[in-house]
Amino acid sequence: MINQIEQVIYTGKTHTTGGREGQSRSSDAQLDIKLSTPGTSRPGTNPEQLFAAGWSACFIGALGFGAQSLKVKLPADTAVDAEVDLGQGEGGYFLGARLNVSLPGIDRDTARQLVDFAHANCPYSKATRGNIDVEINLV
Repeated sequence: MINQIEQVIYTGKTHTTGGREGQSRSSDAQLDIKLSTPGTSRPGTNPEQLFAAGWSACFIGALGFGAQSLKVKLPADTAVDAEVDLGQGEGGYFLGARLNVSLPGIDRDTARQLVDFAHANCPYSKATRGNIDVEINLV
C-alpha cells in the first residue's frame, strides 16, 4: 500500500548531472556538491553518505517529537551515527543500514521508547521499512 500525501509541507529540489561522478545542486543553492563513487580518492560525497545524513537528521527530529509526547527533554548532545551500506546480491545492488542512536542521560527504557517512536514515525524509516535491512541500535 502506498501512503498518499494529503498536504505537501516541503519539496526538496535538486539538479544532478554526471551520476556518481557528477555534481548536484539544490534549487535554492544551499546544496552544491561534487559526487564521487564510494571508495575512490576523487573529491566529493556519494548518495549513500547523503542518504545517511538525511535519515539521521530526520530521525533526530522524530526523537524530538517522541520526547514531547513522553514529556522528557531530549539531550542537547543527542546523536545518530548512520551507516548506509551499498551491497550486491542476487538480483543486483541493494542498500542496508544501521542507525546507532545516542541519548546520553536518558534511562535505557525511556531511550528505547524514544527510539521505537522515532523509527515508527520518521519518514525515512517509513520509506525503508520492508525494503532494506535496517538495524536500529541504542548505544
